[in-house]
Amino acid sequence: MTAFSYTFLGFIYSGGQMPSGSLAVVPMAASVVGVSFSITIFALSRRKATDPGWLLNLGIAYQIVMGLAIGASRHFLPWPPHAFERGWSGVAAWVVVFAIAVPSNPARTFWVSLVVALSDPLVLLATVVAGNPMPTSETIPTLFGPSVIAVATAVVASVINFRMGRRIEDAQELGSYKLVAPLGKGGMGEVWRAEHKLLARPAAIKLIRADTLDATSAEDRLRRFEREAQATALLQSEHTIALYDFGVATDGAFYYVMELLDGLDLEAAVRGHGPMPAERAVHLLLQVCDSLAEAHARGLTHRDIKPANIYLCRRALAHDRIKVLDFGLVKPRAGLAGDGNLTADGAIRGTPAYMAPELVEGRAAIDGRADLYAVGCVGYWLLTGKLVFEAETPMQMVLAHARSAPPPPSTRGELAIPPALEALILRCLEKDPARRPQSAEELAGSLARIELAAPWTEARAREWWERCAGRTAGCADPLETTAPLA
Repeated sequence: MTAFSYTFLGFIYSGGQMPSGSLAVVPMAASVVGVSFSITIFALSRRKATDPGWLLNLGIAYQIVMGLAIGASRHFLPWPPHAFERGWSGVAAWVVVFAIAVPSNPARTFWVSLVVALSDPLVLLATVVAGNPMPTSETIPTLFGPSVIAVATAVVASVINFRMGRRIEDAQELGSYKLVAPLGKGGMGEVWRAEHKLLARPAAIKLIRADTLDATSAEDRLRRFEREAQATALLQSEHTIALYDFGVATDGAFYYVMELLDGLDLEAAVRGHGPMPAERAVHLLLQVCDSLAEAHARGLTHRDIKPANIYLCRRALAHDRIKVLDFGLVKPRAGLAGDGNLTADGAIRGTPAYMAPELVEGRAAIDGRADLYAVGCVGYWLLTGKLVFEAETPMQMVLAHARSAPPPPSTRGELAIPPALEALILRCLEKDPARRPQSAEELAGSLARIELAAPWTEARAREWWERCAGRTAGCADPLETTAPLA
């Protein structure tokens, strides 16, 4: 575009006269080459499949070719006398602008900028060979002096850009891991795809911003984070997310590194693909119970079991494998404002739509049975695609969990639900913890004894994943005709 601008301005200044003879095509050819190359570079840069290293080399060629095109437009046109004796040339400006716009290491910037700057006198020499007069010795410093300054300026700009890039790259590293791409963002922080610097194993890193935590001192928060992270790292159930590492970033944010999963959470699964048949729901809830049984045995209560914290994934050749996430590593500082899925803290800890009555009432003794209440809510969601209680505000939601009797899931959903499964779900939703299953093992045993019309097999799971992988909606199970059994 710069070469085209030079050609257009030269045409105006010369009173509409272009160079005569064979030189007439040079400025216009330079303009066509410049514009065509610019369009090509833009199109290639928009393609995700283009190799970045190859594109960088093409960019260097582009910088040199454009320098020649600008020089040709500058020296082959019949400009008025003394038009270029003062001020920066287009070539000098191009050298600086390119160094600022396209960061590169300083050494490469120096050599490429020098080649581009030298293209200006080389083009002038070509015009002299073609018959144009040689500039006087007095005008040469004013013609090419700015190009020397431009090369030095480009190197300085490259050093600044390079150092800033290194700082950004360093900021993208946490411990032995490098952040690659964001996976999600929530009220407390972000989840990133990460790679280990030495190992090939990918991972996910959750960053928890310091400003979302409670008002306790930074030292107390760090001690609690370390204690709970270490306790969680000891969990070995195949249905609990594996914790690889944890620490504190330079900005005070807590982070922990966990295994990278292939799949979607149960909230997204039901929202996108509808309620699940009873046999699949039982299959998934049994895996949740396995994770909670170990955690409860180690004295850990999750306190925030909900579909969004239960991940449905593929593991090697197995399908429909559950991973329970977020074992309460850091307590958030959030009120009860927002929708029914907001996490609360202070006197209440949990998610209103899945919160046990004892959590709502702030009772001192909270144990694993609060998690089993939430498992009942999750089962309700899987079978019906609806929350146990509908409410306009989080406060109304938690009060309903504390005071109201839940409607039977069979009255809320379209799929057949075995009466024994419905009774077990309602038992999990008892207000009094003593009337619920007393342990995750007991709940798992009751689930395993439910008679189902058809088993949920690996073949059915694989068929669902092959049909639905990558789709966000519309993959209801084709065999969801479970008949109710006593």
